[in-house]
Amino acid sequence: MIENNIIDDLDRKILSLITKNARMPYLEVARECSVSGAAIHQRIQKLSKLGIVTGSEFLLDPKKVGYSTCAFMGIFLEKASLYESVVKQLEQIPEVVECHYTTGNYSIFVKLQTKTNEHLKDILSTKLQAIDGILRTETFISLEERFKRQLPV
Repeated sequence: MIENNIIDDLDRKILSLITKNARMPYLEVARECSVSGAAIHQRIQKLSKLGIVTGSEFLLDPKKVGYSTCAFMGIFLEKASLYESVVKQLEQIPEVVECHYTTGNYSIFVKLQTKTNEHLKDILSTKLQAIDGILRTETFISLEERFKRQLPV
């Protein structure tokens, strides 16, 4: 957990800008914050070292690269002690793009991106059901992602 006094108002403004556009040049961030480019560079390095900023990435639109089916799956484990083993096997399936250890009905909740519903069915029957330790699964197909956003700073 990050204590409130580790980051100040300038850090918050920087985070607000770069989470909206990770490709924004440091000099443009500096202009928006009324400080030097070097100050922005130092602040972003500090935020990275603290683990607040964990990198930058290019995000693909799954549909535009041929992955039109998004699904979520709740996974029931035979035993809680099998969690680590199951997660290692899930990591080997590229279509599993998120994995969460959860409370509630499911032990694990994953997000999958597949090319089609048929591709999803194949992943379920040939890869996921073959994982030792999975008792059963419950799958939900997403009809539409309305929005996705970063946390406000």
